[in-house]
Order: sequence, then structure tokens, then C-alpha cells
Amino acid sequence: MKQRLYSKYLEIVLPKLQKKFNYHNINQIPSIKKIVVNRGLGQINQSNKYFEYFLNELSIITGQRGVITYSKKAIASFKLRKKSPVGVVVTLRGKKMYAFLDRLINLALPRVRDFNGVNKQSFDGFGNFSLGLNEQLMFPEIDYDKINSICGMNISIIINAATNEESLFLLGELGLPFSSNII
Repeated sequence: MKQRLYSKYLEIVLPKLQKKFNYHNINQIPSIKKIVVNRGLGQINQSNKYFEYFLNELSIITGQRGVITYSKKAIASFKLRKKSPVGVVVTLRGKKMYAFLDRLINLALPRVRDFNGVNKQSFDGFGNFSLGLNEQLMFPEIDYDKINSICGMNISIIINAATNEESLFLLGELGLPFSSNII
């Protein structure tokens, strides 16, 4: 079964991209390669039970089990030892990537209070887009009563586009709500 957002990309967005940017080869057209969801644990890294909790919570949100990341070296001012767990990361590709992006655009972002759209300047210069979320409560899969602590996450959408303008057009046509005001 094809994902709804992927079929929209193939049927609607792909021809618009080809026409607007005048691509001669179909392989030149930008597409989303992967989505990386990262959650740093900050001050909570003292307890091991929180890692399993955050790992399970992130797997509920993304539909895929995450990986615990470990520190590479010790930093005394942060009370961080070498090889101690510091975060959880999930890399999504294929059907799960499009399913997560569809839920993010159509379910999670509209539930954010006072949401005016995502910032257009969050591109890195190579066409990749990064988005930071303050809490996990916007996802409908999360039960409010079972939350131990509110913790944000970073979402990076990796696109094989040459410029930010191509990526902006691609994500805009897929339905990502960008803010109209320029900061």
C-alpha cells in the first residue's frame, strides 16, 4: 500500500517540480531521502529507566525503534563520563518516512498552540530542513497521563536538492505549513 504523501509526491509534486525548475532528467528532481528524529536527554541522563521510557516513546511516535547514542569523551563541567548515554536517534526511510511526515504535517503541527508555521530560514544551505519541537504532546499517539517529563526533539529532513529554493518548493507542495512573515 502506497503512503498518501508519497502518491501525492509522485502524481502532483513531481510534475510541478519538473516544470518549475526545468529539469531534463527525472533523476535531477529533488526527493526526500531520510528523516532523522533526535532527542537529547540533557539532565535526565543519570537514570537508566528514563532511557527505556524515551526510547519507547520515540518508537511510538515514529513507528520504528530508536538507537541510544553515547558520549565520545568525558566533559567534567557537564558531569558527563565517556560512553555514557546522551540521547536517542531514529532514522526513517521509505514508507515509514512518508507516514511520519504525513502525521507531522496533518496531525501534530496543527495541534501546536499559537502555531504560525515553520520558519523558512531553517534550511542549511544544501537543501536540508531542520525543525525543533518543544514537547511531544502534539503527537496524538502520546497519552498525556503516561508522560514522565516533557522533552523536545529535533527533526531533520534530508533532501537531495541543490538549493534551498528547490527544497522549500518541495516541502511547501507536500503541505508543510511555512510562516508567511519574514524574520
